[in-house]
Amino acid sequence: MTDPLKTGATIGILGGGQLGRMLSVAASRLGFKTHIFEPGANPPAADVAHAVTTASYDDEAALRAFAATVDVITYEFENIPTSALDLLDPLRPIRPGRRALAVSQDRLIEKAFLTDLGLQTAPFAAVDDEVDLAEAIEEIGTPAILKTRRFGYDGKGQSRLKSADDAQQALTDMAEAPALYEGFIDFTHEVSVIGTRSLDGQVSCFDPGENVHRDGILHTTTVPARLTASQRMDAVLLTAKILNALKYVGTMGVELFVTPTGLIVNEIAPRVHNSGHWTQNGCAVDQFEQHIRAVAGWPLGDGKRHSDVVMENLIGDDMDRVPDLAQEPNTALHLYGKAKVKPGRKMGHINRIKA
Repeated sequence: MTDPLKTGATIGILGGGQLGRMLSVAASRLGFKTHIFEPGANPPAADVAHAVTTASYDDEAALRAFAATVDVITYEFENIPTSALDLLDPLRPIRPGRRALAVSQDRLIEKAFLTDLGLQTAPFAAVDDEVDLAEAIEEIGTPAILKTRRFGYDGKGQSRLKSADDAQQALTDMAEAPALYEGFIDFTHEVSVIGTRSLDGQVSCFDPGENVHRDGILHTTTVPARLTASQRMDAVLLTAKILNALKYVGTMGVELFVTPTGLIVNEIAPRVHNSGHWTQNGCAVDQFEQHIRAVAGWPLGDGKRHSDVVMENLIGDDMDRVPDLAQEPNTALHLYGKAKVKPGRKMGHINRIKA
């Protein structure tokens, strides 16, 4: 068993977006420093981190210098180039580990991993060309969705097929990237579970939240979610099963479709997750602190929910509402410090405590 990090240690974070920012804030509350590695200039996390390296993920000298200043490395997003991880892995512990990244970076590998665990997913097939797509349509049917196997988020890298007539356009949308064909699921609503596993194998899950998306981007997460007691237990148990199978260390988001025949896993994200932001004002210990505790080798904290919460993302021009939101009772503002407002860009979120 590795000794837990002591106060004053430095946690390296790959990625300097809003998740890296909130991880840095959580780390500082526990007495840790953070060092951000981010290719883009002036990232949101730079405002609150102890140190920032601005360099490309293929800059070997910068990666080595970064590793030399930190005690452990974590990340705020899953699409980190393998070459960077290959260089860093022998130098410092990376938590969560490489297997979680390998599974989540490729949607086909992820689906196979989940089904091998005995979990339900949407019907799926690998698609590399027109022949594969025709066979997938024949086998799975339409409506369906074609997704790039890698690098998709917030609705990007996806094309919907209402019928076989949409096949050619869907292939064009993929721009020759390897793809995954998924049949549509008849579900009532989507929920997600934020779970954390510690270095010694302790697992703690927050209450499931109910998600609503707009234009492929998460709009709100409401806690508690509409679930029966047995559904809630199933959601937590399957999340723990995934965490344990990966020997995961850190916080993970697991998105689930609720159907009349059971819970279907949509996808997993090996990091703190947008649908877990409600924990910042609904729990004594939020998802960001749980992640820091786990990667630092500390015991996990008390993640019990003490309040009902509705989290709402602030996207683009929603920033115009900030003066009014700042006056709302029982509403906590979390702004990310991004300089430019762009359509579809996550600028912050609010947590409304439900009376």
